Amino acid sequence: MRLSVDEAFQKYGDRIFSAAFSICRNRADADDVVQDTLIRYYSLGKDFESEAHLKAWLLRVAINRAKDIVSAFWRKNKVDWEEYMDELVFEEPEDSRLFEAVMRLPEKYRAVIHLFYHEDYAVEEISGILRRPEGTVKSQLNRGKKLLKNMLQEEWNGDE
Repeated sequence: MRLSVDEAFQKYGDRIFSAAFSICRNRADADDVVQDTLIRYYSLGKDFESEAHLKAWLLRVAINRAKDIVSAFWRKNKVDWEEYMDELVFEEPEDSRLFEAVMRLPEKYRAVIHLFYHEDYAVEEISGILRRPEGTVKSQLNRGKKLLKNMLQEEWNGDE
């Protein structure tokens, strides 16, 4: 199965962007990741087993590219994601708090949390996308949830 680049962008562009943004923490880099991912898809010219396989491949490429960008030397001189918070639109005020808490998590937890909750992937699928053992994914998911819970409890207790 093969989609055109336009179809892939229409169908998965937002998901690729979200995964990239969860790692890069800024819009410009996430946009670059989307573009790089789609260019790689176009250049590959490969047929995929199914749409699920294509989606997983696109997300894996996006996450790997986002990690490359984050670890690049020049990246250390970029503007932080907090400056973009005013541009983001959230349906509920709590969504903004949750997003900020997720963005404060270490990258290895952000990626797993994003794929599990936002993309609805199972642990086994996340393991394949991130090329990590299932046990590692489960541990990172549990640790990420605990960190997130602690952050949000501290924040909510401080609001009282």
